Amino acid sequence: MHAALIAPNKYVQGRGVMAELGNQVQPLGDHALVMADRVVWGLVEQTVTDSLNQANIRQTLATFGGEASDREIDQIRLKGQEAGANIVIGIGGGKVSDSAKAVGAQMGTGWVIVPTIASTDAPTSALSVIYSDEGIFERYLFHPKNPDLVLVDTAVIARAPVRFLAAGIGDGLSTWVEARANLESRKPAMSGGLATRAAGAIAKLCWDTLFTYGESAVLAVEQQSVTLAVEAVVEANTLLSGIGFESCGLAAAHAIHNGLTVLHHQTHSLMHGEKVAFGTISQLALEGRPLSEINELIDLCQRIKLPTTLGDLNLGEASPEELRQVAEAACAEGETIHNMPFGVTPDMVLDALRAADAYGRAYRERGQSVFGMAQEVGGN
Repeated sequence: MHAALIAPNKYVQGRGVMAELGNQVQPLGDHALVMADRVVWGLVEQTVTDSLNQANIRQTLATFGGEASDREIDQIRLKGQEAGANIVIGIGGGKVSDSAKAVGAQMGTGWVIVPTIASTDAPTSALSVIYSDEGIFERYLFHPKNPDLVLVDTAVIARAPVRFLAAGIGDGLSTWVEARANLESRKPAMSGGLATRAAGAIAKLCWDTLFTYGESAVLAVEQQSVTLAVEAVVEANTLLSGIGFESCGLAAAHAIHNGLTVLHHQTHSLMHGEKVAFGTISQLALEGRPLSEINELIDLCQRIKLPTTLGDLNLGEASPEELRQVAEAACAEGETIHNMPFGVTPDMVLDALRAADAYGRAYRERGQSVFGMAQEVGGN
């Protein structure tokens, strides 16, 4: 099988680049369907509107309802078609990004992603994660191309709650762990081919960047500061992780995340990257990696307040039957856990979940890190 690497057509990142949106979009279309939720639009409306107006780009606003579901995507697509928009701009978090890509693909237009948080690697990819209206994972929706433009204003990112950046680190940390599994199994990635050496190097650079700058970036964003560490981590969370996962492949960590969404009542308040972080620890347990490697990951996660135990996921009191539901969903037909270089069963996943929980509790009980999971910011 051939190798392949895919990426967004253009990536722009830096302090204040939101004001350049109109000039960047101008070659792509002259009537934008702008998607954002009410909170995000209240923060960026003036800058976005002024920038589009200066570039003579008309805009039609579609208020995003919060869930990347088929119903939400259909409603926004109809509004864009009725308005005659010829470019879609998604502004906000991962679910807005995924919905904007789906709307643009269905309308046959180009699409632009403007993340206002660095919580996932969704902005750069050619796929959307589709959920039910209740937030339960349903499927991956693949698109014929990557975004035409991804524009990331790090000043906007730094003003968001720090929990979003930490969640993005949790998502990004899975990139190399899952890429390594795919490189070993030689399973095809979302790019339509095997991982290239370049994609593997990008995935490893993502891991190295997050370990080098992750904690310092979190500390800076707690002060709403944009530093070189913040720039490095935003690039890792968004671009490096995006290219790395898409052109190398997903594996157990994201499948376990998807399994955790089955326990909707307990885990829905947790963000995507928070659940993926525990999924990554679980994948290392599943692979039988050395405890020194697992503890290195647990240490970083605990220092930036990412979940490392079932209790952190609100599953400390989960029954054996509930954990089995997670394991069985993670092993469903078509799940990315089957990209692992060995066969995986629900029993193996169940054991890995319990082992990961034990590793996290043991590390904390030794007093090497202090965890205090913030629950005040909801969402996925």
